[in-house]
Amino acid sequence: MWNAPVDWLLQGEPWTEYRTRIDLLGQAEGDSAVRAARERMLAHPAITALLAGLADWPGMVLASHKSASQPFHRLTFLADLGQRADDPAMAGILAQVLQHPSPEGPFRLVFETSRVQGGRPVWGWALCDAPLLVYALVQCGLERTPQVEAALAHLLGLVRANGWPCAVSPELGGFRGPGRKGDPCPYANLAMLKALSVSAAWHDSDASRVGAETLLSLWTDSRTLHPYMFYMGTDFRRLKAPLVWYDLLHVLDVLSRFRWLAHDARLLDMLTLLKGKADAHGRFTPESVWTAWKDWDFGQKRAPSRWLTLLCWRIIQRVEAPEPAG
Repeated sequence: MWNAPVDWLLQGEPWTEYRTRIDLLGQAEGDSAVRAARERMLAHPAITALLAGLADWPGMVLASHKSASQPFHRLTFLADLGQRADDPAMAGILAQVLQHPSPEGPFRLVFETSRVQGGRPVWGWALCDAPLLVYALVQCGLERTPQVEAALAHLLGLVRANGWPCAVSPELGGFRGPGRKGDPCPYANLAMLKALSVSAAWHDSDASRVGAETLLSLWTDSRTLHPYMFYMGTDFRRLKAPLVWYDLLHVLDVLSRFRWLAHDARLLDMLTLLKGKADAHGRFTPESVWTAWKDWDFGQKRAPSRWLTLLCWRIIQRVEAPEPAG
């Protein structure tokens, strides 16, 4: 069995080196090599460009949650890389996110309402964006901020016995995706689990277990159950980065964060599929791409991607890591 191509990963862009040292090698933030990689990451033109593009948060009116260029997806990616709330550029962006809570708690973006509602921009939230804003804020170190706690508390309260439904803020009226009202929304469950996975308070909660069971059950019944037209077929199984939509890599990345799922046969089945996509050197090549990210190493399908390979090996290592002693 091959091992993670660590030497190759360490030769990549500074964000790949930084996350490899932290996530695969277990090096501490205070380690000199880790600090140097992070400093290079923060100064890299690709990262400064992403941050500059979010300076006018929330930016564009939200038209499609699946659009990989949406500002909230770019914010989530920066949080995944290891941006912190006290990094100068990030601090300003997160401050703007915090300035737009809804009366219920979740943070709002700008939506364009339907023609029936006048087709005008309104501030609102949906369960396919609000949890990801919470994820970014928590990942950057703001979990104990009162606004973040309030947002997460409201979102948690929406869970049902079969997971999270399609839900939106009052400003968006009765909007609901193409599905039965009683069905869980696969993407809403993925987004909520992503937020809960980094929450010290809710990581091991009953809500986390309900959401995980929802996604794993959908995998078992992937041939027959397609709530809200989310499929787990050929497109779902193609490797794609960054983690934006409902696909194999994103689902595995989130579920693998919950240690109590490490022996779940359904998770291991998904992991086997993932591992089978590696080449002889343990490297992974994108099988689908987001055109908005075409200038990144995962924005092509011709050669192995270091960032994609890191994401895959991070999942493998989480699931297959030995149980802690005691």
